[in-house]
Amino acid sequence: MKNNFFTSIIALLVFSTAVAQENRLAQKQPNTAEIYHHIEKLGFLGTALYVAAHPDDENTRLISWLANDKMARTGYLSLTRGDGGQNLIGPQLREQLGMIRTQELLEARYIDGGQQFFTRANDFGYSKHPDETLEIWNEQEVMEDMVRIIREFQPDVIINRFDHRTPGSTHGHHTASAMLSMKVFEYAADKTMYAYQLKELDTWQAPRVYFNTSWWFYGSEKAFDKSDKTNLLEIDAGTYYPHKGLSNSEIAALSRSQHKSQGFGSSGSRGSQTEYLEYLKGSFPTDKSDLFSGINTTWTRVKGGSRIQTVLNAVIASYNFKNPTASIPALLELRNNLENLKDKHWKKIKLEELDQILLDICGVYLEASVNTSTATAGESISVAIELTNRSNETFQISLLPNQILQTEENKITLNKDDSKSVKANLQIPAIYEASTPYYLKEEGSLGMYQFKDRKLTGQPETAPDFMIRTMMEIQGTQLYREIPIIHKHTDPVRGEVNEPFYIVPEVAVSIQNPVYIFSGDDAQPIQVTIKANKKMPQGNLELLPPDGWSITPQDFGFENLEKGEEKTYTFQVQPPKKASRGVISGLVKIGLQTFNQEVIKINYDHIPDQQLVRNSASQVVKPGLINRANTVAYINGAGDDVAQAIEAIGSKVFKFEPNEVPDDLSKYDAVVVGIRAFNVSENDMDALQPRLDSYVKNGGTLLMQYNTSRRISPDALGPLPITLSRKRVTDENATVTILEPQHKIMTAPNAITSTDFTGWVQERGLYFPEQWDAAFTPILGMNDKEEEMTKGSLLVAEYGAGHIIYTGLSLFRELPAGVSGAYKLLANIISIGVEDQSIENEDGKRKL
Repeated sequence: MKNNFFTSIIALLVFSTAVAQENRLAQKQPNTAEIYHHIEKLGFLGTALYVAAHPDDENTRLISWLANDKMARTGYLSLTRGDGGQNLIGPQLREQLGMIRTQELLEARYIDGGQQFFTRANDFGYSKHPDETLEIWNEQEVMEDMVRIIREFQPDVIINRFDHRTPGSTHGHHTASAMLSMKVFEYAADKTMYAYQLKELDTWQAPRVYFNTSWWFYGSEKAFDKSDKTNLLEIDAGTYYPHKGLSNSEIAALSRSQHKSQGFGSSGSRGSQTEYLEYLKGSFPTDKSDLFSGINTTWTRVKGGSRIQTVLNAVIASYNFKNPTASIPALLELRNNLENLKDKHWKKIKLEELDQILLDICGVYLEASVNTSTATAGESISVAIELTNRSNETFQISLLPNQILQTEENKITLNKDDSKSVKANLQIPAIYEASTPYYLKEEGSLGMYQFKDRKLTGQPETAPDFMIRTMMEIQGTQLYREIPIIHKHTDPVRGEVNEPFYIVPEVAVSIQNPVYIFSGDDAQPIQVTIKANKKMPQGNLELLPPDGWSITPQDFGFENLEKGEEKTYTFQVQPPKKASRGVISGLVKIGLQTFNQEVIKINYDHIPDQQLVRNSASQVVKPGLINRANTVAYINGAGDDVAQAIEAIGSKVFKFEPNEVPDDLSKYDAVVVGIRAFNVSENDMDALQPRLDSYVKNGGTLLMQYNTSRRISPDALGPLPITLSRKRVTDENATVTILEPQHKIMTAPNAITSTDFTGWVQERGLYFPEQWDAAFTPILGMNDKEEEMTKGSLLVAEYGAGHIIYTGLSLFRELPAGVSGAYKLLANIISIGVEDQSIENEDGKRKL
């Protein structure tokens, strides 16, 4: 059930994205110079929207310059949340990676001063042409979202990151973002396009659109120097901001460095930095040094705005950096003039900016926190409210009552340097949904997310679940503010930590692994954990099997679980005799209620903790395989679940960081190197080369998974040289040709055929080698439509008494997805150096 009960409360004030993002969770008090800069910004009425396809596509230097130098409202519209990328900091992929990258973008915008928007488009992985992209995305729905965002944000200039005229020259998502931007530039002004939006919005025609070009798009600096620059604007974006003590490029680097999951840490620079904007459509700028020239960005664009500019000029001229509160009377006069404006768009924007300035000048600190990170529907929670006045002003704060929040005190007077603590009780409604990203609540498609509430279009995330509503009175003027309820605690290492406060289901059910592989006919234990998020008297846990599979026991009973208590139960799952694949799900029954959701937490220090609530389910797969590798050493790379997959097919896995690998590797049947290990741990992997060389020469098997071609030399991968390229096969259904059908890696211990390449997800593979030592044998050939066959996806070489294997196949995606053929191929790879044998254990002989 949707939380309609609380929607009416939140509707009393719709926080602007700028305000919500500027505060994030930990409140930052601006200094007097920053407050002055914010007052100056009240005088600029211009808006820019930057458009691209993914998180990390944005030009943070230009966004920062627009927001801080030009003082424009600046937004970044990323069509996707980056779900199809790789993850340098952990194992999360797909929607969980999209959650991480959404938060990284919000952190970036918090630093550079921009706002963040998204469409429903899903990053389904690399696409070589916009035609393919637009076949998978719902083009009309993506444009519908873009039009709505433009009509709401009302940009004066739209800036495309990519060139709409060069399809096929870069990622299909990139070009598609620019192509769609050129369309919606006109559609947003057309009353016949998405007309239902006009019940609440007006049409909007942005005056002009640009392409943020550079020499890179021309192929070389020499070609760029020779190009026609008639339509090109040159902007020096290297501004130094004394009030921040940073250059614009330093701010941009800090912003860019928030994309940690993609490894985009950047160093700041100083001095002149030129950005180029190519005029594409609309009115041509009257002054090529100013992208807004010819567009009225002063208060004269608004009827009745001239008086506002006069008062604002006086505030700026008389601002006292040692005593900023002296500006309060003039700012309140300015506010009164804003209240009388008929232009609803700029009135709302500038009132929100001005109200924040007034609170900042008074050093107002408003916080509402709870000492628990989660609660359940129907629960009663104690809330601590802190109200602090760090100015010479005296003002009143009223805590507005509502049906779910009761405070011990409703009216508080704050004198100079006063700080008051007020206790409150939050009664969470008995029917209230668990907290999870709004765009993940409904089932989407390969290319699109889905949600019904169109008012959420563009939003990075929904507002916090619960707010404290306040009315503040300063010198007779009332300012309304909502304080989000957060979880605040003190970490012995990080110090004060502010995190979101989430609602969780009464009981969470989680199955230990996302995928279980059954090599033979024997039953396998599967552990299911339940966590009581409130006190539970008694209930039953079941594990529901797919057709043809059986589970014992039928259920487990439990009783008297305390809040926070976890219990794990082991079911025996029996596979069918023939190859099979299905889904098992956990179910808790308590009286007439049933619970089947798991709670996934994503915790990284650079972003707020995230929560995903979804139905509990895992895949069970019987691919019919044999694995001969008993022990495997796994060298961690950028983060993947391949080691877990190797354990699932019966090997004992020992995981090591690259700098912790033991000297003696002889006891391992195979050594597997995690994805991108040579990219992220180049020095440590280089130091390992002599040991790996010796291990293989003496009969070991070395499997190296994909690395990117960026900044990596041919001899880095060793012991035999391999030159990586950017070649990839993005069609997961592309035909695979087995070049060496009789090779051991294709025949033993499992016969690999073309059918083992059905059911793959997202792609075949990436960053395939284009050159390799003559000792390597290419095993597979594959290609995307109308492209030449690539032969570097799987290379095998005999080296001494052992084997070296390099693969760009996306096993890191296929194995967690339960693709049977990927497991069979993996078993053959790690078994290549192990003789055929049976292993004895306490149950007798078993076939691996």
